[in-house]
Amino acid sequence: MATIGVEEEYLLLDPVTGVPVPFAEKVRMAADVARLTGGREVQCELLQAQVEVATPVCGSLDEVGGHLLRLRHAMAAAAETHGCRIAAVATPPLRDALHPVAVTDHARYRAMLAQAPQLVAEQLVNGMHVHVAVPSREAGVQVLNRLRLWLPTLTAMSANSPLWDGHDTGFASWRTVVFGRWPVAGLPPVFRDLEDYERRVRRLLDCGLISDTGQLYWQARLSERYPTIEVRCLDVQLRADEAVMFAGVVRALVETALAQATAGEPVPDCPPEYLQGAMWHAARHGLSGTLIDPSEGARRAGDVLCGLLRHIGPALDASGDTREVTALVHRLLQQGTGADRQRAALTAGGPRAAVDLIVRESGY
Repeated sequence: MATIGVEEEYLLLDPVTGVPVPFAEKVRMAADVARLTGGREVQCELLQAQVEVATPVCGSLDEVGGHLLRLRHAMAAAAETHGCRIAAVATPPLRDALHPVAVTDHARYRAMLAQAPQLVAEQLVNGMHVHVAVPSREAGVQVLNRLRLWLPTLTAMSANSPLWDGHDTGFASWRTVVFGRWPVAGLPPVFRDLEDYERRVRRLLDCGLISDTGQLYWQARLSERYPTIEVRCLDVQLRADEAVMFAGVVRALVETALAQATAGEPVPDCPPEYLQGAMWHAARHGLSGTLIDPSEGARRAGDVLCGLLRHIGPALDASGDTREVTALVHRLLQQGTGADRQRAALTAGGPRAAVDLIVRESGY
């Protein structure tokens, strides 16, 4: 059973106005001084209203859930000492567009600001990244080639960013649209092997299209720091147990892809334009209508999720995660995504009600 790790990005919001506030370094230091977090568990992000937390390497979903709750509670306590709140949401319902949040004072981030100032100003988007250990980078490439078919489904399931500037964008995952504007973003291509992967990355670096491998904003990629596959298409989740569900699903997808590669099964053929359209459709609709099934075309979202559970069933059984993951997927279908819940709050009480929902659920 592969080990896993999870990274989550949070916004810091003013409790009165609901807009993002640039207190990331203060909050990070408060958590460190109070010994609420350790090591490099908390990092500042591109903009000063964002923080990122990372679990240790975990062997079970119980470990993942325990660490995420601990980190969320720690960050919430540290944020309150500076008069703000954490928000596990992928875009802010409200922001001060006339006064963009400042960039974190780091050479890499300053270079990004010089390269694309408007993109950086609008990069108030937060994701959840799941790392799953793989036996080698070559095996990781084979996993990427098979996993990519399921990235639109994961995006739809995780949709938690429908609001921007106080209104509904019409997209369940506006973060997916915002993040897709960087030079190397979106779905990863199919690679022949590890040599092909590394050759293409080197060419991007040599041409100056990216300044470092951290700017490979593919929705799944090989990690350069750890022996893992990193799945990055997910919006950060309102609730910690929803994040645990995705950790279980992603690990099972990786294990299933490894088994297929070991058995010599061919990489499924899927035209890139079809998969790109499926991703746009997922970001637009979430689970509110149809999804594009990797093999059967447009189907009801619930049917596609049932197909996903069948696909990863043996891997879930092997890790002992079947009951927990299945129950959480069924709850997702019944209660809706974070995007659905934000929209309901917006309809009931306006942007302020959506902010209250986000802050309330981020502690669970």
